Order: sequence, then C-alpha cells, then structure tokens
Amino acid sequence: MTDVVAAARDNAEWCDAMCRAHGSPGTFTALAWTNPARTPRLYPDAVTLSPDATAADVLGHIDAGPGASVKDSFATLDLPGFEVLFEGQWIRREPPERREPAIAWEVVADAATLTGWEQACFDGEISGLFLPALLDEVTILCGRRGGAIVCGSVLTPREQVVGVSNVFGAASWEGTLAMAAGLFPGRPLVGWEVDPEDAVRHGFTTIGPLRVWSKIL
Repeated sequence: MTDVVAAARDNAEWCDAMCRAHGSPGTFTALAWTNPARTPRLYPDAVTLSPDATAADVLGHIDAGPGASVKDSFATLDLPGFEVLFEGQWIRREPPERREPAIAWEVVADAATLTGWEQACFDGEISGLFLPALLDEVTILCGRRGGAIVCGSVLTPREQVVGVSNVFGAASWEGTLAMAAGLFPGRPLVGWEVDPEDAVRHGFTTIGPLRVWSKIL
C-alpha cells in the first residue's frame, strides 16, 4: 500500500465514522468510499481510494445534486458539472519521538469536553457536528491553558498508520506529535492540508496532490 493510498483510506474511514455518528454510513469499494445521503457539513460525499477510480465510480453512488462534493484523492478525476473547490496535499511523517509538550494535553473523554473542543476548533461558528458517538471511534485531543481549551486535533489510528486531522490552535502540532508518540508509538502519521507549511516545519513531507470538487449550482 502506497503512502497516498494509506492516507486516502484513513481519510475515507474518518469520513465514514463521522457519517455513522450522524446515522448515515457510507459504502466502501476497492475504488471509492461513497455515501448516497448528503454527508455532514464539511465532509465530502465521496473519497476516491485508487487512481483508477472514474467519475462513474463516484457520481453514480452519491446524491450528485447541489451541495455535493467529492474528494479526488489522486487529482485525476474529470467530473462533469463539478468545479474544483480547492486543492491540497497529502502529508506523511515518520513516527514522532515522545516529548513533553509546552502545555497540558489530554484525550477528550466526555460529551461536555467535546462540546468545548468543538467551540474552540470552529470559533463557535459550528455546533453539533462532533457528536459523542465519535469518542468511541477516534481519539480527539485537546490542549489547555489556564483550564481553557486553546488547541486540539483528531487522531485516527489504523493498523499501519495514524491519521491526523482537525489540527487547530497555537502549538497544536507540537502537542499532537507528543500525544501520538505516547498513544500510538512507532506508527507513521498521515493526513492532508490545504497549506502544509506548518506540518512540514514539524517533520512532515508532502506525498501527493488532492482536489475537492463541488457541484456547480
């Protein structure tokens, strides 16, 4: 399994976990993850899992009407009626070493803390997206200063890699790496960023492009 394939699979698994938390699981094939129902805000309706995936492999299995979006994991698709919403880069890092972060970090373990995490992550603009059911699916991290949540991230542990997403706040990469090293030692980290500059400064490398397509209204 190539690094990009592993990163794309992790991302699709994370999208499916979010959808399952909201009561609408998707479907996996060798070529793509798709969801026939409209997915939660900020999450795509399909994620390609192979560079061999075609438009038919995704558009025939989602609600392709207004609001639809597709994560083109290998930047290879041509989707009629869609436009490129943005582009990004997959990232990978060798397993980090265990270090003490500058501020206190913890695993989010209850619904009340998760609500505070969501408010901090989205500056209070989004609520009800991260539901408590996710606490049994993924590892959500938060860093505190003076008791307040000021940074955080999500780790999605897989058999061979650990996915990193939703990184927010100052010193977030430092704390995320420290927590990943302690919780999942010896596993490489994968993820994606629109602007990977901060991740690269913390030891990640870019491993391939991706595109997110949106239905033209």
